[in-house]
Parts: sequence; C-alpha cells; structure tokens
Amino acid sequence: MMKMTAENLKPDFIKGEIFRREYDGIGNDLLTGGLGKSGLEGPAPVFENLTAERLRTLAIYHNYRAMIDISRSGGYGILYGPNVGIDGLPSDNEGKIAGKEYLAYTDDGAGTLNVTMMVQIPDSFDPNQPRIIATATSGSRGIYGTVGTVGDWGLKRGFAVVITDKGTGTGIHDLDADTVNLITGEREHAQKAGDRSQFTSTTDQQFIRDNPHRIAFKHAHSGQNPQAYWGTHVLQAIRFAFYVLNLEENFGKRQSDGKIISTITRKNTLVIASGISNGGDACIRAAEQDTEKLIDAVVVGEPNICPEANPAVVIQQGNKEWRLPNHSRPLLDYITLLNIYQPCANNDANHCSFLAEKGLLKKAAVEDMAAESQTIINTCGILEEQNPIQAFHFPIIESIAVTYANAFGRFSVCDNLCGFSFAATHPETKAPVPLSQERAALMFAESGGLPPTPPRPDGVKIITNKGDYDGACCLRRLVIGKDEIENPLIGEERTQHERIKQGISEIRASGKLKGLPLIIVHGRNDAILPPNHTSRAYVALNSLKDGADSHLRYYEVKNAHHLDMLNKFSGFDSKYVPLLPYFFQSLDLMYDHLINGTCLPSSQVVRTIPRGIREDKTVPNITRDNVPSISRNPAEKDKIVAAGGKISIPE
Repeated sequence: MMKMTAENLKPDFIKGEIFRREYDGIGNDLLTGGLGKSGLEGPAPVFENLTAERLRTLAIYHNYRAMIDISRSGGYGILYGPNVGIDGLPSDNEGKIAGKEYLAYTDDGAGTLNVTMMVQIPDSFDPNQPRIIATATSGSRGIYGTVGTVGDWGLKRGFAVVITDKGTGTGIHDLDADTVNLITGEREHAQKAGDRSQFTSTTDQQFIRDNPHRIAFKHAHSGQNPQAYWGTHVLQAIRFAFYVLNLEENFGKRQSDGKIISTITRKNTLVIASGISNGGDACIRAAEQDTEKLIDAVVVGEPNICPEANPAVVIQQGNKEWRLPNHSRPLLDYITLLNIYQPCANNDANHCSFLAEKGLLKKAAVEDMAAESQTIINTCGILEEQNPIQAFHFPIIESIAVTYANAFGRFSVCDNLCGFSFAATHPETKAPVPLSQERAALMFAESGGLPPTPPRPDGVKIITNKGDYDGACCLRRLVIGKDEIENPLIGEERTQHERIKQGISEIRASGKLKGLPLIIVHGRNDAILPPNHTSRAYVALNSLKDGADSHLRYYEVKNAHHLDMLNKFSGFDSKYVPLLPYFFQSLDLMYDHLINGTCLPSSQVVRTIPRGIREDKTVPNITRDNVPSISRNPAEKDKIVAAGGKISIPE
C-alpha cells in the first residue's frame, strides 16, 4: 500500500481556471485529436463552427504534420506514427489513446506571462508504477506542438505527459480588431479577455495609425525574453503534473479532515524531461536548474542550446578543428549572419551586389561573390554538410532573426525593430491589409508561433519598412554591436544592441549536469541549429564541467537534418533520413537504463543510408536498412569522444 505524504495543494504559480477534458479514445483522444493515424495523413478537417474542441483537433493535425514526414514512403505508419507500437512494429490500430487532459496558465499574478501548461493522463497510467514525461514545445509552437513526438512516445507507454508552451505559443494579437487568443484557442476582444488572454500586446494609437493592420506575436513581442525562463517553466510543469495526478478525481486520497493527500510523489515516480529543438533546450536548462531533483534523466533531439563560450572547448571532426569564436555562438548570431549571406550564396545577384556595395564582399562576379559568401558562412562554424540544405531555409532564417532579435531585446510591436513588423498582405501590391477574421480564428491551429504563418496567400507575412537587405543588415548590427565597416554602434542602435546582448546572456547554458543522465541526438545536416554551435559545443563543455562524473551520451546522425517534414518533398526524400526514429530509440535506451540498469551505448556517429534514386527516377520507400539502430557496441571508427573540453567526432 502506498505511503501517504503531504497535502495536495495547488501550486501558487497556477492562476485562473484549470480546464479539464476527458476522451474515450473512440470519438476523440489524447494523441490524434480524434483523427487517428488515417485522419492525420489525410486532408485537414473543415469545420464551419470553430469550437474549442475543433480548434484542438486542428491544432493537433497541423502540429503533428509540421514535425514529421507524413508520407508512407518516408516512414509514416511504418517506422513511426500513432499505429506503431512500443515494440516499433506497425499495426492496423488507429492509435487513439483515451484519457484526461488538463490546461492551465502559470503566471506571476499580473496576467502578462500566462504560460500554458497541459497534463495528459492516459487511461493506461499505472498509479503503482507512476511515470511522468515532461516536455516543452518545439520552435514557437502552441501547447499541442509536441504531442506527436514526445507525447506519442509517452502516452503509448502509460506515462502522464506534461507539456508547456514555455511562454511562446500561439498568442496572437490582431491590433486592427483588437482580438486575442484564449488558452483553448478561441478569439476574444482583448479587453473582455483580460487576464484570460494568452497574450495582449502593449500598443499605442499613434503606432497603429502609422502602421495599420499589424499583428503582434507573443514570442516576438511579449517584452519578456521567454527563453530566459524555459527551464523554469519545465520545472513548474512537472510540479503541476504532480498536483493534477493527485487531485481526488485522479489518485489523491481524501482524509477524514477533508484534506486531499498525495499518493503520486517524487519518491515513487520516474520523471524524464524530453524535448526537440527549443523544447530540448528547455529540458536541458531545467536539468541544470533542478535543485529539487525533480528530474531523473533527460533525452533531447537537436536542441537549441546556447552553451557558455568557453575558450577551453575544442571541436574536432576528422582533420577539421573549431575554436572560439567559431563554436558556441548564440542562435541570433549565426542566424543573422546567414540572413545576410545565404541569399548571395544561393546566387541571388541583387543581394550579392548589395553586399558588395556595403563592402561586405570583395569579389566582382556573381559566382565569385556566391562562393565568397559560402566561405564566410562555413568559416563561422557552419558545417559543409549543412550547405546543400541551408539554401532552402532562407524564409525560416529571416523569420527566426526578426523574432529572436525582438524577444532577446524585450522589444514591443511598437518598437518596430529594424523596420520589421507582421501583417497580412495584398496578393498583388504586398501592402498590409486587415487579417480576415476567418484566418485569425484558425491561427491557433495553423500557426507555428512566428511568421510567415500559415503558408497561405492570406496568412501573416514579414513586413519591412527599410527593405529586406537594409533590414537584415540592421539586425546583424544590433547583434554584433558594429556597423558594416567595423565601427562601434552609437545612439539608439547602441542601446538596442545592449538590450539584445543582455537578453542573450540570460539564456546561456552552464554545462553542469552533476552527473544526471542525458542523451542528445542531432542530425549532422541540421540547417537551423548547427551542431558546432549547439550540441557538439555543449557536450564538450559538459566534459569540462562534469568531468568523470558526466553521464552524457551524444548520437550524431548522418544524412539527417532539423525538419523531418521536408523529407516528403522531392530532392529531400532521396538524400535524407528522418531523425525521429533515433529520438524515439534514445528515449527507449534511457528508459531501459533507468528501469533495468542497462548501460547507455557510447557516444557515436550513426551512419545511415539515404534512399537514393532508381534508374526510373523514382525514390524507393524507406526501410529499416536505411535507418540502422544506435549501436550498443559501436566500432572504434564510429565513437565520439569528449574529455577535458575537447570533443572528437569521426567523419
């Protein structure tokens, strides 16, 4: 019989109503929004009346498909998907999972943070062997942004899944209509919503008159630098999960004095923190900050981690070596550099000429300027393996640059930083126009939390008052603190630079895990979060900080990149494999380690086999031969070694 412990009290950071839903696993469910495996791979559902439940279904649909390659040929329904069991084998089951779901805000009481938390308790949860997996959404996504990845793995195994949107999410304020999102996705007038709003921007009427039809996004315009608190939000989510599990309607026990006593406690519960991309960074930093020992282990994929810049860290791949400043750069540094030089590296003649006029390139011919731009990109620590795929990512790069510059500097929409803002546009003139209320209503489901979103003609785009080139140079100046001819910034730009610099200093990871088990899996071809500036640098830093106590494993996957969903497109399908199976396998390995004491495999390079192209120009379906497992006993030629601040990675 379980030992009774403390009274189950609601955490003081949980504000407002806790929304409860229950799903039978037939008409609706926790994992697929009632769509099942087949519905997720079909066309998006069309609803006339967008209720909270229908918005939830659409949000799960769009977020699931944004994270994975939904094509059968790429592995959906075979290697991964709702119908794939915990044994890794596909079935005819649609994969619907019954259970309860709880939504709430964590806030400081002012109603300005309103970070969304969600706990999902599958009916298969076993109170005698309680398990929690805690995660934060990837990118800037809303609360359902990780259901199809971490949620998929956890729910199938009977884990309670707790998710936080980490203060980014889909808080979208339409300044024209003055409408905002509620926690369940519906739109409401900002004044009526009050502190129930996911995000209400600070505005002034002069800005609205001068810049009509603008849209404010929470990640960019909250003025709070949410990334500084991602670790805190994950730890709060875990505490919220314990509270929900110990409600009387779940597993709490009412005593004769009316108190509800906790039966699911930290002492008897296994807790894994796991996430992808931004969610991975949030989980690692939660582990670094975990003074209460809430977390037993961490598993992350392609994390947006920003390690401390330590001169003792050295990265070696074959005969190539990187030292500061060509590793451990923060995302905004390398993204703004790519934002300037990638278009020219893509042979954009106009952009090349602009850079030459600014004195940023020395060559004359376009092909020479393109090569020079590529050299500048690779010299800063971007891998050559990233080059072929990097060329396709410019719209994402620009969006990240604008969003994170605003976020790190805690700028509001009214600051109009570097002339950038967000709005729907006219299809021909490209001038800002009002966002249709139909499209605004769908943004909770369709948006990834940063523009351009969704990828439709009537969606929200990036607007610039300065012109794309000048705007990109402005962002770069604010990051590095110098102009194009290396002069220190002065005046307003200097002040803006200092604000961004301060914001970046708040997100650095220490590398200190105090021996906590951590698996990082990363694709070598990642064109959004370069391994040298993220995972590789963090592994090396941890080897310096934790030394012999380090319990970190790093698996680097060849022919894998950041966005599996791109693999369904021609050109990607033949050259790249999904990273998701390796993320799931890493979770399996860690779970086996925690439950059975099985040793984690050594850090290693995983050598995958791209699908290639047949003689008839078709691409064969993926098989397990294309994605060999992480080896329990890797060959010496595949081992990654990290010690004393140096990481050595085989070619």
